[in-house]
Amino acid sequence: MPKLRILSWNINSVRLRIDSLRRLVRKLEPDVVCLQEIKVQTNLFPRQALERMGFCGGAIVGQKGYHGVATFCREPLDDHWSKAIGRSKDARHVAVTVQGVEIHNIYLPAGGDLPDPERNPAFKAKLEFMRALARWTKKWPARATARRVLVGDLNVAPLETDVWSHQKLKRVVTHTPVEVAHLETMQRAHRWVDVARTVVPPDQPLYTWWSYRSPDWRRQNKGRRLDHIWVSPALSESIVDFSVARDVRGWKRPSDHAPVLATLQL
Repeated sequence: MPKLRILSWNINSVRLRIDSLRRLVRKLEPDVVCLQEIKVQTNLFPRQALERMGFCGGAIVGQKGYHGVATFCREPLDDHWSKAIGRSKDARHVAVTVQGVEIHNIYLPAGGDLPDPERNPAFKAKLEFMRALARWTKKWPARATARRVLVGDLNVAPLETDVWSHQKLKRVVTHTPVEVAHLETMQRAHRWVDVARTVVPPDQPLYTWWSYRSPDWRRQNKGRRLDHIWVSPALSESIVDFSVARDVRGWKRPSDHAPVLATLQL
């Protein structure tokens, strides 16, 4: 049976980091590449560069200067579509079907700096988006048997070991109790399985993001796990491996996110 290697990366501008993406693809050889925060309109996305990397099927939902998601596969796509989630009009979702697997690529709102929905509209919008996503996925048919994957920058670090300091960050956006509760609701809605924590025990620290404000990020290691890959119950026994390409965070002109890679045995 074939293996499916799925890479997810908040690239923080695809045109700025296309050389890094090319280097990453050569190194990790993914079958599917899911990008978030591409920061480019759909018609200006460097599709030909991805095709030269060996990808023949692609779905792009772009937006000028902000947000945006794109998914590219080495095999032709069986289908692709996108959805506006909740009241958000931003480019934050694209889905493809390849090799009988439905892959949803999500860029969840960051939420601003103040974790108060009454005083911070961005945080309120983040929670509304999460609730809308949970309601939508709960309605999907065949939850027990459909082969589905949800990937992306979900902008929430749920476990205490997903942040460098639970005590210092529990009142900071991305790790507040209300965000964690909303993420858990999202996960329960489709009985999603967290691939990372299936492979890496929950008691072990695991990060995918390090702030630009920390120039000595390797030594300080003040990270958070904001990037996730989830699979539906039908794929839970297919999980082979998961890894964080941490070294990419140290490449020239890096994104503040490291790519994550999951391998499934179909």
